[in-house]
Amino acid sequence: MSNDGVNAGRRRFLVAATSVVGAAGAVGAATPFVGSWFPSARAKAAGAPVKVNVSKIEAGQQMVAEWRGQPVFIVHRTEEILANLTKIADRMADPDSAASVQPEYVNKENRSIKPELLVLVGLCTHLGCSPTFRPEVAPADLGPDWVGGYFCPCHGSRYDLAGRVYKAQPAPLNLPVPPYSYETDEIIVIGVDQEKA
Repeated sequence: MSNDGVNAGRRRFLVAATSVVGAAGAVGAATPFVGSWFPSARAKAAGAPVKVNVSKIEAGQQMVAEWRGQPVFIVHRTEEILANLTKIADRMADPDSAASVQPEYVNKENRSIKPELLVLVGLCTHLGCSPTFRPEVAPADLGPDWVGGYFCPCHGSRYDLAGRVYKAQPAPLNLPVPPYSYETDEIIVIGVDQEKA
């Protein structure tokens, strides 16, 4: 058998180099395709439960968390705030939250698991603007009957500090209460329902 000037070593080198380059190209082309099978960190976070430490919220103050790309208002209510809720119930469009979104396990009047801690999705039920937290009593721009709550700057809807909408507002429903639970006295988990006792 004659090689007729063919360099066997060079041929093996070229076949091996071509195979390596071809394999690297196949891996490079397949990586984005295989990667698309797995959800991104952003997609996972969009539906994942969120843990929030509520121990640092002072009485009468609010903090804002994010769940599913939406603001979640968490308010540490005082005894005075809770007392005001019953005083203004007759001015609310849906005082018992019969038509509004909230889990079954929250109290229908104060709209929370524990009265002192309110958890609401912070989007107006009219057109989805984010209402501002207005805890002060009787400010000049909201009138002498205002006992604290939320004011939507887009179209003027008003809510109390249970997220209940006042009568005759553009917003048709109370602010939604998301599913949430207590992991400990200081940690709430937004997106996970409270187990029934």
